[in-house]
Amino acid sequence: MTTSGKGAPDKPVRPAGEDPQAAAEFLEQRRAMVYEQIRDRGISSPRVLEAMLAVPRHKFVPPELVHDAYKDQPLPIGEGQTISQPFMVAAMTEALELTGDERVLEVGTGSGYQAAVLSLLAREVYTVETNASLALAAQQRLELLGYTNVHVHTGDGTLGLPEFAPFDAIVVAAAAPDLPPPLVEQLAEGGRLVIPVGLPDQQELLQVRKTGGRIASRVLHYCRFVPLVGRYGWGNQ
Repeated sequence: MTTSGKGAPDKPVRPAGEDPQAAAEFLEQRRAMVYEQIRDRGISSPRVLEAMLAVPRHKFVPPELVHDAYKDQPLPIGEGQTISQPFMVAAMTEALELTGDERVLEVGTGSGYQAAVLSLLAREVYTVETNASLALAAQQRLELLGYTNVHVHTGDGTLGLPEFAPFDAIVVAAAAPDLPPPLVEQLAEGGRLVIPVGLPDQQELLQVRKTGGRIASRVLHYCRFVPLVGRYGWGNQ
């Protein structure tokens, strides 16, 4: 599997040890997810669609939910967290406008699914998760599946990872009450930050761009994410 960040693989690769018949069935479900649920709703980037097709989402959900893996809905992954709806993963990823050479920060690793998608579209992916058990499970899963350019960290994602900044793109997979200042500071000149902002039960998905040291934002979608935890999240409001 290609994970250099120079682009998605030429074709989806069956995870090692998976039954060929099951792999074929999951691939058909994944194709339907990509072309009927995602492309037909307006996601047009060929690179994003290819990456979504390449990543086996059923490997990132609990075993009892494997047969729901390609439905266009979030699914619980334990610890009160979810794996995001496939369309929302694609929309957030497309809004990052990745070309292949970027250093990307993800806040909210969760199962590791979006980090896997990002790894096929960027040079390096740094992802931070506040829940240690989820972070460990995601790291092991990503390593097992061969996503070698993803670096998993445990900590307060609202503080970012200043030791690895600046980042060309930042994506936040949980809802914040406002833009966390450390993330804005760690965004490189010309960088894009994609984040849901608003009340706990309703948010706007924003694309924030830094130009000349100043930021400008636009609303992409209305959405509903789990609350962002940390110093600049809902836990301290």
